[in-house]
Amino acid sequence: MKIVSASLEEWMREYYFDVEIDVGSSGVEPFSLHEIRAITGVSTDELDAIVFRDSRTFGDDRLRRAIANRCGDGRPERVMATHGSNEALFLLMNALLEPGDELITLYPGYQQLFSTAEAIGCGVRRWPLRFENGFAPDPDELRRLITPKTKMVTLNFPHNPTGAAVDPTLRREIASIADSAGLWVIWDEAFAELTYESRECCAGPSHERSIQTGTLSKAYGAPGLRVGWCIAGPVVLNRCAHLRDYITLHLSPLVEHIASRILECADEFVGRRLREVWANLATVTLWAKDVAQDVEWIPPRGGVCAFPRLGVPDVDGFCRFLASRYRVLLVPGSCFGAPQHVRLGFGCSSDDLQKALVLIKAALKDYLGNSVYTAQTAIA
Repeated sequence: MKIVSASLEEWMREYYFDVEIDVGSSGVEPFSLHEIRAITGVSTDELDAIVFRDSRTFGDDRLRRAIANRCGDGRPERVMATHGSNEALFLLMNALLEPGDELITLYPGYQQLFSTAEAIGCGVRRWPLRFENGFAPDPDELRRLITPKTKMVTLNFPHNPTGAAVDPTLRREIASIADSAGLWVIWDEAFAELTYESRECCAGPSHERSIQTGTLSKAYGAPGLRVGWCIAGPVVLNRCAHLRDYITLHLSPLVEHIASRILECADEFVGRRLREVWANLATVTLWAKDVAQDVEWIPPRGGVCAFPRLGVPDVDGFCRFLASRYRVLLVPGSCFGAPQHVRLGFGCSSDDLQKALVLIKAALKDYLGNSVYTAQTAIA
């Protein structure tokens, strides 16, 4: 299987560790181990007692229960703990799709929700979220995209990178459309805890061909743990386990222990960051008004990123300019198939966000006024 480069990961690999302020990422500010221990009450004695033996293929029992109780229907036997949600997505597409099948995915969107299917030999049909329509998904377009070859639809709400969200009524309609067509549905719920109107997590599968994936990386502030999950029926999980035997096998007992405790104290972790997110969203809203001549945006309905459209001739060039000269990270929309946009993350600390927005405003003025730089970028 030959798979195309992951544009977002390549961009982050090039710039993430070399900037001073990150407003390109899509998760909340990470917690330290000290903070995690203070919230959960994990003691040094607990950590010292962990033995680094192999773990179970589907995950430690305590972790599976915590995931099922927080984000599923309470049945741990329907849970597989994975190395982030990306492993879950990779396993699911390889387990359920065949060459010649078709997959429908939201667009612009996160590449891992469709590129594995393309590498398998599947056709990909894009369900557009249009800026002109406020990034709202149109269920009638989904109906039109379904063909006899369609086997799966991947959905990500709140959406990365636009911040679009769906209410329970639209969610049920989408599930009904997919169910009527006999499709596998992957609900990527990485941001389900980060909704502003009502929490979308814990709804449970809509039907037996409906699958949930999730992660500690976005709402829980623990991306470095690399813990995700898949919630599905036993047939699906067993297919995934067959493939996993050839790659990661299982998680680390240390990681599973900490992840379990985070999920058992989920309200505290998510609640702390949501209060910060609300304040940061208000800051971004004011900033967007201030730079309206160069920036158009749709306020997000969930998550901690927005997808503004910039009035610059070369957005990729501007993002490189911003990273190298101003030490601020933005992700160009070309990583999601929308080259005139940027992903602006506001899950960082309030101080960092305020500094970054001042620097982005200055960089826009600098970049647009620097005809030599613009010309060189255009030639390159």
